[in-house]
Amino acid sequence: MGMRVPASFHDHFATLTDPRCPFAPNNRHLLMDILVIAVCAVISGAEGWEDIEEYGKANAEWRGDLLDLPHGIPGHDTFRRVLSRVAPEELTQCFIAWTNARSAASGGDIVSIDGKTLRHAFDRATSTAALHMVSAWASANRVVLGQLKVEEKSNEIRQVS
Repeated sequence: MGMRVPASFHDHFATLTDPRCPFAPNNRHLLMDILVIAVCAVISGAEGWEDIEEYGKANAEWRGDLLDLPHGIPGHDTFRRVLSRVAPEELTQCFIAWTNARSAASGGDIVSIDGKTLRHAFDRATSTAALHMVSAWASANRVVLGQLKVEEKSNEIRQVS
């Protein structure tokens, strides 16, 4: 049937080396399917392998119009196994190239900076302080460009710069 992943994403991630043995009998899922679901899930707030699988299943109907998914949505173990083996430098280069292309397509639109204190991050038993994060968000592209842990009551702008 052929993949209908948006050209920008596909073009920038097509060079990523698939870490799996091409002759392994259990390579049921396409690398591009795994990448698209994982990136969309993380952008949407997924924080672990189970979250990525849950996101894929929750959005399977419309994802099916974009992806081939010859064996359905991969399980969390598949996401973990495949993505843990992808070369981090290669993935980073693909992701940076893709986000740069998205930025250029939007004319270098405004990047929003926002600080948040993560709920339930304070641990009373160990007196661990709550986590404070600053995020950079490209609103036109609806993509989180980065996040940084900061100290409480710090100047968020100075920490990100």
